[in-house]
Amino acid sequence: MTHPVSTPILQLLGVAKRFTLHHQHGAVLPVFDNVNLAVMPGECVVLDGPSGMGKSTLLKLVYANYRASAGRILVQAPDQPAVDVTQASPRELVAMRRHTIGYVSQFLRVIPRVSALDVVAEPLAEDAAGDEQALHAARETAKAWLARLRIPERLWPLPPATFSGGEQQRVNIARNLIKPRPLLLLDEPTASLDAANTQTVVELIGEARARGAALMGIFHDAHVGDAVATRRVPVAGFRSAA
Repeated sequence: MTHPVSTPILQLLGVAKRFTLHHQHGAVLPVFDNVNLAVMPGECVVLDGPSGMGKSTLLKLVYANYRASAGRILVQAPDQPAVDVTQASPRELVAMRRHTIGYVSQFLRVIPRVSALDVVAEPLAEDAAGDEQALHAARETAKAWLARLRIPERLWPLPPATFSGGEQQRVNIARNLIKPRPLLLLDEPTASLDAANTQTVVELIGEARARGAALMGIFHDAHVGDAVATRRVPVAGFRSAA
């Protein structure tokens, strides 16, 4: 599905990233130089390239886990002013992550002893502000997501730290997709999933695109990348010549 919206949700303008290796006498490791990329509503951009080319680093720059060495990263939710991630305050970044950007990383990081159900419901429960009816609705929605991603009901009251890698990743996907956000970053979301759950994730990505989200992702499985990509971008083209 295409959308007649001309404003990108994500723009990278002249973005560069260099790591300084302090344990190696300050040696500088260049990763990217002059990255220019825009992602539109309803688009899924797949980053291509072998391991070690910096694909995950690019996602982390957008999410502000890493700070860019140069350039601007603009995130613009519908009907909101653009936020430059490279200059945003901590408060602005918290708000952006809460309302605008969903990020499915390769690892699930949650508070120990919190149930899988509450882990998944949390993004919706944050907006409930003590409203019991809204909290109940958040948990009911979380149940539906856990069921769709084939997490057995007997596991819902248990902390995800006790789950298998594939189960943890499905909780991770549910937690980060349960709340519709304008921009989704996907770092190998299907790497530890079986065929049935991989297909479910492909369907979820299609549904996010259909509602107008912009997506940028990394997929280790070429067949999955082919199924979800509206455009492929080779990361090798962003590599610094230094």
